[in-house]
Amino acid sequence: MIVQFLIQCTVSFVATLAFSILFHAPKRQYVACGATGMAGWGVYWLSVQLGASVVLGSFFGALALALLTRILSVVCRCPSVVYITAGIFPLVPGAGIYYTVYYFIMGDNDACLAKGVETLKIAVVIALGILAVLSLPRGLFRRLEHRPG
Repeated sequence: MIVQFLIQCTVSFVATLAFSILFHAPKRQYVACGATGMAGWGVYWLSVQLGASVVLGSFFGALALALLTRILSVVCRCPSVVYITAGIFPLVPGAGIYYTVYYFIMGDNDACLAKGVETLKIAVVIALGILAVLSLPRGLFRRLEHRPG
């Protein structure tokens, strides 16, 4: 399980790093962007491995992603949107959207509805997880700021 976790984290880091390059994040923030995606996916993957549903795992992953985003935005003095845009990439339910459309085209209405509802739930809990952390007051993170002198 540890080897699988390390593989999952490495792949999510590289994928998020590539996504941050694609979206022209500042070069000095590439590693931090990769770390946000890796943290979100790592928490999601561990949650699901420990028995949580994919919906609940997505919520926990979004919380971790958003929390690291807030911390990095203060520490690195860079807008949080730089990190959240790249970091959300591994959590987006792209496969769910694909299979919803696939089942729709194939005429399997029951599977289409089931996969569509699950995908919608995942999208909503990701948004709620990010909202929960990003709505915290900035003062909670001020102690992390580096003040010269």
